[in-house]
Amino acid sequence: MSFASAGAVFGGPGSWKAEIPPGWDIFGVTNGGFLVSVATRAMASEADSRDLIAANGIFLNPADPGPVEVDVSTLKAGRSLSILRARISREERPLVHVNAVFAEPGRPVPEQNLVDGEPPDLPPPAECVLAEPARDGTLPPPFVGMVEVRGHPDDMAGTSGEKTGISMMRGWFRLRDGEPLNAHAVVMATDSLAPAIFNSHYPTGWTPTVELSVQVRNPNPQGWLACRFTTRFVTDGMLEEDGELWDEEGRLVALSRQLALVPR
Repeated sequence: MSFASAGAVFGGPGSWKAEIPPGWDIFGVTNGGFLVSVATRAMASEADSRDLIAANGIFLNPADPGPVEVDVSTLKAGRSLSILRARISREERPLVHVNAVFAEPGRPVPEQNLVDGEPPDLPPPAECVLAEPARDGTLPPPFVGMVEVRGHPDDMAGTSGEKTGISMMRGWFRLRDGEPLNAHAVVMATDSLAPAIFNSHYPTGWTPTVELSVQVRNPNPQGWLACRFTTRFVTDGMLEEDGELWDEEGRLVALSRQLALVPR
C-alpha cells in the first residue's frame, strides 16, 4: 500500500475521517510519525495549498489500526503563514493533538544561509542493511515493511543485541516503488529508524513517544533521505532524540526532536 493511500483523509472542512491500515505500526501501535502525517494531511487541505514547514504532535493514547476522526481548526491565516490545530480521535478517545505551520510558497526569503552541520557519513544505500520486519515478533517491526529503510551497517546491529555504545542511528529512507516524497512523508521519516538509544548500553525495549516536533526545510525532496538520529540526555525516565534529514545532494531537508520514555 502506498503512503498516499494509507491514512488518506476525506470529508472536511473542519471534520475529516481517515482509516489507519495495518502494517504502519510498531507491533500493533501505529507509528507516531505516520499518525502525525495523517493530521498534517488534513490540515494541509485547509491551508490554501501552503507548504507544511513545522509540526508538533503530543501523543495522548496509543492508536491501533482502524478508523479515526480528524478535527481541524485554523488558529491564524496570515499573509505568509498559517497555523492550524488538529485532533485525531476514535469514538471521542483522543489519540494525538497536532499544531502545524504552513507557509506561502515562493515567499521572499533572505539569500544568506548558515548551515553548521553536514550529512551523516553513510555508505551508498546498496551497501547498507535493508530493514525488514522480523517474523518472530522481534525487531524490526511491521512498519519497516511499508517503507524502505537501509541502515548503516555499524548501527543496525544495535537492534539485535550488538551495541556500539554510541546513542546514534544512521540510515537511508525513501518510500517504496518510486513513490515521490512530500512534506507529510518527511514528517513520518523522522520516526522511521530504530531509537538511537538502542545502540547505547540501555536495554532494548518499548520506547513510547510523548512528543514529536518536526521542522521541514524542503517540502519536496527527491530520492533518498540521509538520516541521523542521536540521543544525549537520559534523565528522570525520559530521553530526547534529535534528528537530521538530508537529501542526496547534501541539502538539509528536516530537523526533528522527539521526547520519549526510556525503554522498559
